[in-house]
Amino acid sequence: MGTSNQDVLIAEDEKLGLFQVARKAFTDSTIMDAEHDAIFNKCWLYIGHESEVAKKGDFVRRLVAKRNLIFNRDTSGTLNAFFNTCPHRGAEVCREPKGNAKHFQCFYHGWIFSAEGKLKSLPGADRYSGDFKNQDRGNLVPVPRFANYRGLCFVNFDVGACTLEEYLGNAKEYLDLVVDQSAEAMTIISGQQDYAIRANWKLLVENSNDGYHAATTHATYLDYLANTRAIGNEVALKGIGKELGGGHAVLEYTAPWGRPIANWIPPWGEEGRKEMDAIHAKLVELHGQEKADRICFKNRNLLIFPNLVINDIMALTFRTFYPAAPNYMSVTGWALAPAAESEWARKYRLDNFLEFLGPGGFATPDDVEALESCQAGYANSLENGTGWNDISKGMGMDASYDDEVQMRSFWKEWNRRVTQAAGQAE
Repeated sequence: MGTSNQDVLIAEDEKLGLFQVARKAFTDSTIMDAEHDAIFNKCWLYIGHESEVAKKGDFVRRLVAKRNLIFNRDTSGTLNAFFNTCPHRGAEVCREPKGNAKHFQCFYHGWIFSAEGKLKSLPGADRYSGDFKNQDRGNLVPVPRFANYRGLCFVNFDVGACTLEEYLGNAKEYLDLVVDQSAEAMTIISGQQDYAIRANWKLLVENSNDGYHAATTHATYLDYLANTRAIGNEVALKGIGKELGGGHAVLEYTAPWGRPIANWIPPWGEEGRKEMDAIHAKLVELHGQEKADRICFKNRNLLIFPNLVINDIMALTFRTFYPAAPNYMSVTGWALAPAAESEWARKYRLDNFLEFLGPGGFATPDDVEALESCQAGYANSLENGTGWNDISKGMGMDASYDDEVQMRSFWKEWNRRVTQAAGQAE
């Protein structure tokens, strides 16, 4: 099975029901370098939601796979992603985290660029060749690939990559369940959450669609809901995990908490019931009974390979995370919501978001503790049976809520890309 071969990162045997991941995948800096080359330089990566740059001239700065980028909507209304570096001497052109601007000016030598990325003027222009501005040498450089799927914007640093729609594949069904929660539009609620975890980034991939840990790691939250009667029903944590191809995966399930997209609970009172019933009725009218029921009454933990996690649960959260070292990652989170939802629904949405999903909520500190504990455990010798993680739960069986098929989906694609790149380098 190869578990004694230090070059093997994944050991899989369907007959034995065995799927193991070498723990060196979480600790080895050369593997992290290979990930940047084979994954972050080649895959479609989420940069933001179009609502973050809703008006002409709006921009935000984003750090995506070590690249400093400007994500903006130009004066014609077109969405763009540019490398945030001056073509003259390399200084950052945009130094504000967000704002609205018809042009960007590099503070170093004063070059000015339009929102479309074109060089507009530069001091001492008479000392350059007469057609310098027409040569495009002085324009901001766009990322090689930029695409928008229903308001979700992605970049790719590989000019030869497949289209975004082809890349998303079967995951589009679940993205649609998120986007279709509003007849008008979805919007990012102002602000974002930034924090770090002293653990390998792939541990957060695993944790984000792991139903197995909920009852133990988050027992405090479930007890809190029960003790405060915030649940209000007997709905169980029950559902299935699915491989979606290309490393994408989803856990779709029922849960006892309320969701401000029409999943009412008694503590919300009769006012809440009326509003939730109206939302559900509207979604049935738009999408039919079956899809409306999935939108409203099912929860989803969705992974878009490699590092976009969408938690469509008691609130709707987008997260990305990037490695800074084998044992350290930076995390960014945003809350998404129907743009036209009521003040009442928005209040409960944000309460749910902060209470469970925020960095100071019930879930995230528990998860951070668990992931950092795993990383600390990897400091042990890789000998004597401590060198492998077991991710075989549910192999060869009908899918269940608390199995690990979602993680295996990620690891197969991760392994394919990393080992393929290693083979090409030899």
